[in-house]
Amino acid sequence: MTPVERIGLALLHRLDPEVAHGLSLRALNAGLVPLPGTVTSPRLATSLAGMALANPIGLAAGFDKNATALAPLSRAGFGFLEVGAATPLPQPGNPKPRLFRLSDDRAAINRFGFNNDGMQAIAARLANRPRSLPIGLNLGANKTSPDRAADFARVLATCGADVDFATVNVSSPNTERLRDLQGAAALTALLAGVMEARTSLANPIPVFLKIAPDLTPDEIAEIAEVALASGLDGIIATNTTLSREGLKSAAKGESGGLSGAPLFEKSTRVLAHLSQATAGRLPLIGVGGIETAEQAYAKIRAGASAVQLYTAMVYQGIGLAARIARGLDTLLQRDGHATVAQAVGTGRNDWL
Repeated sequence: MTPVERIGLALLHRLDPEVAHGLSLRALNAGLVPLPGTVTSPRLATSLAGMALANPIGLAAGFDKNATALAPLSRAGFGFLEVGAATPLPQPGNPKPRLFRLSDDRAAINRFGFNNDGMQAIAARLANRPRSLPIGLNLGANKTSPDRAADFARVLATCGADVDFATVNVSSPNTERLRDLQGAAALTALLAGVMEARTSLANPIPVFLKIAPDLTPDEIAEIAEVALASGLDGIIATNTTLSREGLKSAAKGESGGLSGAPLFEKSTRVLAHLSQATAGRLPLIGVGGIETAEQAYAKIRAGASAVQLYTAMVYQGIGLAARIARGLDTLLQRDGHATVAQAVGTGRNDWL
């Protein structure tokens, strides 16, 4: 971590977490944060659902909900970005406070509730996005919608022309009954609508599904079967968890989704089971608790073709993505892998 990052994080941690997050986005846009630019090598360069990535380290959805900091984030060392979630109508989300730092656990709890500016405003920003790396959009549903399943297709139809991939997010724990859409029948119907909306795009982009970590092996197998039958292009594993096992921080009792270090093992086990269930037929993106290059590598070896991070930057700064990418390059070289793809799934059995 650079001295500038260290000082900046110390100041931000004196503030309310949501206020601090907003200031971090402003600092990025104001050019106050040193950015490393593209990090790549022949080993790191890879492909995800047909998209060329300079490296397999992505930014998870939620950091830039409204696509307001795409230009600086494109220079922050990531191989790809995901913004959102976006809903058809603007949505204020749940009452504040709704974001909590769990510093003793290197974690966070949020219960935002899909707060965002709405798909029209986000689509306008995406139309002016940088084109130097793949950028995707997390699709959400309005809390008051009479047809939440249809909301996902509406957002894709509106924003799909200016993104490189889209993610169906039915795994947020902060919109009541949203996770019910992960059931086989409901998920099949929802995905049919989304895939139909994709066919209307001039450039039909890859569509991913983001799943929860709080699933049994049987539920994981069922989701894998639905994903394969629906023609999805990949699965993101995982979103935040409702578990509070082993937490020490004072805010551990707050409701919402837990992200960060405590999620690493749970999410990686889900990833490995999903890799086994899909048998290499779909690329997987590993998310949850990544703080180091070693952990990113562990996700890849568990079955991920690429990974995403977010919460660890709260504690280690925006330069973390570049540091992890460079460290991953060293680990791949150490183990004799000429490419990221050669390492995918090589340690899956360790997590089953």
